[in-house]
Amino acid sequence: MADLLPSSIGTLIRDARKQRGLTQQELADVLGTSQSAVHRIESGGQNLSLEMINRIAGALDSPLITAGAGGPTHLRIHGPVKLSGSIAVRSSKNAAVALLCASLINHGRTVLTGIAQIEEVNRILEVLTSIGVRATWSADKSELELIRPAKLNLANMNVAAARRTRSIIMFLGPLLHSEDTFDLPYAGGCNLGERTVTPHLQALRHFGLSMLTTQGLYHAEVHPMAEADRKLTLTERGDTVTENVLMAAAQFPGRTEIRNASSNYMVQDLCFFLGELGVRIDGIGTTTLTVHGLERIDADVSFAPSEDPIEAMSLLTAAIVTGSELTIQRSPIEFLDIELAILSEMGLDFSLTPEYRSYNGQTRLVDITVRPSVLHHAADKIHPMPFPGLNIDNLPFFAVIAAVAEGRTMIHDWVYENRAIHLVELNKLGADVQLLDPHRIVVTGPTRWRGQELICPQALRPAVCLLLAALAARGTSVLRDVYVINRGYEDLPNRLNALGARIDVFHD
Repeated sequence: MADLLPSSIGTLIRDARKQRGLTQQELADVLGTSQSAVHRIESGGQNLSLEMINRIAGALDSPLITAGAGGPTHLRIHGPVKLSGSIAVRSSKNAAVALLCASLINHGRTVLTGIAQIEEVNRILEVLTSIGVRATWSADKSELELIRPAKLNLANMNVAAARRTRSIIMFLGPLLHSEDTFDLPYAGGCNLGERTVTPHLQALRHFGLSMLTTQGLYHAEVHPMAEADRKLTLTERGDTVTENVLMAAAQFPGRTEIRNASSNYMVQDLCFFLGELGVRIDGIGTTTLTVHGLERIDADVSFAPSEDPIEAMSLLTAAIVTGSELTIQRSPIEFLDIELAILSEMGLDFSLTPEYRSYNGQTRLVDITVRPSVLHHAADKIHPMPFPGLNIDNLPFFAVIAAVAEGRTMIHDWVYENRAIHLVELNKLGADVQLLDPHRIVVTGPTRWRGQELICPQALRPAVCLLLAALAARGTSVLRDVYVINRGYEDLPNRLNALGARIDVFHD
């Protein structure tokens, strides 16, 4: 990086921006900076940190810029380590992407406070700005202002960014009211196996949506329906399908009853946000939601997404695998109850503070202090269930936890056919993980972790599991190409380093 001239990097950035068809101002909006700053960067008049170069490369979807800056991001983890102190859980990735999509239904000014600055958010912002939404970060990046145009320019959609996130499917609900016909790229994101969009299509037919799959695109047509009241039952109690229906129902005057709805954390956050927009929703936190929609939504609102229970579970796992005493502050207890109950049965020593409220005024939080413990295997298999069961995204962390526990634990991931396979990578760090079939593994512990060089699996939670296990491993581990971790976690290596980890970020 030291050998690269600012003018050389500036030329790469300018060429990539022009290839994307973006103006300097549009790139500045994505980056949360000014047009003059982009001009200085492109003319070679401003020195750039590696972090900024990587942000620009992500915004422009340009591997050339990343290569010029030193290639993909890797982690070098020195272990074993003991962690100590306290760390606050940051806001939810999954709530953030839902709220970004929901900003499309508001013709007023939407301000999101404390939103996670992660790659998944960046991808959705790239799509939003490409179709005309004005996105502006505050100087300290604590607030993101979103203002949609009167007419969205869907023909200008950043297809490359859209393909890199599964969250693009949540544009269906918001666009139903304003568009008669539109195309969306096939969704991307983590490699966890096939995920059908059929539940989305079945539910959104109640709002007049029909969809054909063409070459790499979903082609949607909307035929308005006259009913004032709708009743529908979701064939799958999925988070994103529930969010899609909520955003569609919010824009249709009348009453929509949604049965078998998800009541998970990101769905509740979306309900709270829609309430701020003036949409009344009955039954929040249950599996039956009743939405009283509006003809037009035009409100100036400010909203803070709640804290991320999956990040909280990640930090709990970091403490457990390293045998550390650690306090995880601002943990959303309602969405960790089952996980903590299982950990208690396995012998984990922990304590909770009295409850307090998140910045959204709704979500219940606690501080969790974890202490070094001798764990034993789970008495029964560990498997996920729709909320209020064990969260599917928290299941992989139990593979790492089971690896430090005495005995054999079966983990059954019935949702995704590929994720259990990714968890077998823990064997390279010394674990004993036996793959029974694409959905089930048996983990035998305790493990004497050893350092190893690994390529990051293209699945967010298994990738983080490898990082956490490496903290406890003897010697040095290398985790290569960690883009997928940056999709869901903000500055995780440095935050762990502040607790006593020894993680170096480097590039080829």
